[in-house]
Amino acid sequence: MRRFLKKFLPDHTAVSNNRWLRPFQDSLLHPRLWHLNRHSAAGAVAAGLACGLIPGPFQMLGAACCALIFRINLPLAMLVTLYTNPFTIVPLYLLAYQVGRVVSSDGSGFLAPPEMTPSDMAAWGQALALWIEAVSRPLWIGLILLGAGLALFGYVAVKTAWRLHLMAAWRRRKLRS
Repeated sequence: MRRFLKKFLPDHTAVSNNRWLRPFQDSLLHPRLWHLNRHSAAGAVAAGLACGLIPGPFQMLGAACCALIFRINLPLAMLVTLYTNPFTIVPLYLLAYQVGRVVSSDGSGFLAPPEMTPSDMAAWGQALALWIEAVSRPLWIGLILLGAGLALFGYVAVKTAWRLHLMAAWRRRKLRS
């Protein structure tokens, strides 16, 4: 499992040779950020899944910050955030909104955004602001819960898969001897 993952992840020499990252060498070259074991991989997957739901282009930055704080595998945490892309982000956000509605007991149903009227942009802007205000609370609650749920699932899945892989390797080794 480790050899498979190492084929796709950069090593610390790529960071040390990058002139843009040279000022951050002291923190980015910590050995635990580049070591790949079941603990660092599970933590990295959990951080990547949780940070993948961060709005905008800040997903990888969030995953990198989590990796620095928790000393988990940095490249894997950043790689896992790529599960959100232009095709998956809308369904994930709709799911988060529905989860937030259920948890916050919001019985208003799905609120469609206001139709854009070029003739009266001021009224449309006000309607859009009201819509954002109405949607934001269930959406944020849902994003936090969905991110936590995905992180927990990813952590347990990696730990379990790694354990099963080790048990199979032990069994093969025992059969050979």
